[in-house]
Amino acid sequence: MSFNDPISDMLTRIRNALTNRAKSVICRNNRVCRGIAQVLKDEGYIENFEVLPDGREGKLNVALRYGPRGEMVLNRLTRTSKPGRRVYNKVDEIPRPVQGLGIAVVSTSKGVMSDRKARKENVGGELICIVD
Repeated sequence: MSFNDPISDMLTRIRNALTNRAKSVICRNNRVCRGIAQVLKDEGYIENFEVLPDGREGKLNVALRYGPRGEMVLNRLTRTSKPGRRVYNKVDEIPRPVQGLGIAVVSTSKGVMSDRKARKENVGGELICIVD
């Protein structure tokens, strides 16, 4: 099976797993998806992730996080830049989701990072997704 957009595939798998209250989800492994998983882990939206070898590129096992009463920590995960329409932002144009309570994941020349880190390092880039 061929995928045109592995980032959207990863975000959709995470959304579906959260809806089903799954403890973890398996995604395809590539550099951008690992970067998104690292940002989600650093910001506290997921517990952990690991690369599982499968003889090719490997799989990404993402352990999801829930609140103390089982509520979802990650409420909304929206893909912004798509293959048909790429969205690039300068450092001062990067959005602040939910007045700073959410994060925007940005792919920069220095790697995939959150909007706060991109502002701190003064770099803009492609706006991958917004997490609330």
